[in-house]
Amino acid sequence: MESEQAERFTATLEDKLQSLLTKASTLQPEEMLIRHNGLLYPALLCPEDNLRQFAKFDARPEDMCIASYPKCGFNWVNQLFRDIAAAVRKDDGQRKIILLEFSGADTHQVINSYPSPRVYGTHCHYENLPASVIEKKTKVLVVFRNPKDNAVSYYHFCQKHPLLPNSASWDEFFKEYMAGEVAWGSYFDSALIWEKHIDDEHVMIITYEELKENLIGGVQKIAEFYGFSLSVEQIENIARKGTFQAMSDNSQETHSIFGNFFFRKGVVGDWRNLFTEEQSREMDAKFEECLAGTKLGAKLKYDLYCKT
Repeated sequence: MESEQAERFTATLEDKLQSLLTKASTLQPEEMLIRHNGLLYPALLCPEDNLRQFAKFDARPEDMCIASYPKCGFNWVNQLFRDIAAAVRKDDGQRKIILLEFSGADTHQVINSYPSPRVYGTHCHYENLPASVIEKKTKVLVVFRNPKDNAVSYYHFCQKHPLLPNSASWDEFFKEYMAGEVAWGSYFDSALIWEKHIDDEHVMIITYEELKENLIGGVQKIAEFYGFSLSVEQIENIARKGTFQAMSDNSQETHSIFGNFFFRKGVVGDWRNLFTEEQSREMDAKFEECLAGTKLGAKLKYDLYCKT
């Protein structure tokens, strides 16, 4: 019964995506974003009704929630989450993972019908999470990436994504990124807010670079955070399916018509191909101002990954 419901949900989602693509072709870049409670969101993916529904979402204590600023490894960890949850539930892992702010009331109904552990995510920071996530102490895994690679990945993503505004150039995008005038606002504002909660028992922060260094160790760490005991074989299998190449090869199935641009390079250090020396110095100064001396700043290993 659940698989039939999932198939119907997927078919409906495909229809909605096609409708959004048609509508996007009629919009100007400045119409592609809306501001809600002071933060920018993609207008077509996050209409006001969805954002109001997001605030009312009814979390469960046993849910698995991912929070990540865009292009910090969200889709990568989504795949790991899905496979971890499938191993725990002993199912085929084909259930779609939902980004909450993209979801209307009908999608929330589907999520409410799922047995635990449910898996879902958001690009919002702690202070914008649904109140029920905080009240019920739902465990939240937060994924961060070094800001230079994040900016470059976000730029390329926006240039290719038909439902996001693109920029005239990398230089223009960099200015918008540093000013927080991109969807989901400022990377550094998000980082500062999560830094305040880095020691909360229901929050765990993991980095893109940490997963690149040791994916098997990362999978085990995630499973243990959610209280799951997986065998060595299960962990190795999840890590094998979660490599960049495996996910890229499977992207059409997991990400539908958008699969061809969700997975670009999957490397660390790509920022060197776009950043000018002046931009690099500006980012260094911003990091020093916001995150130097913090626990999150230390986890990001900025000197290792962001200094030429």
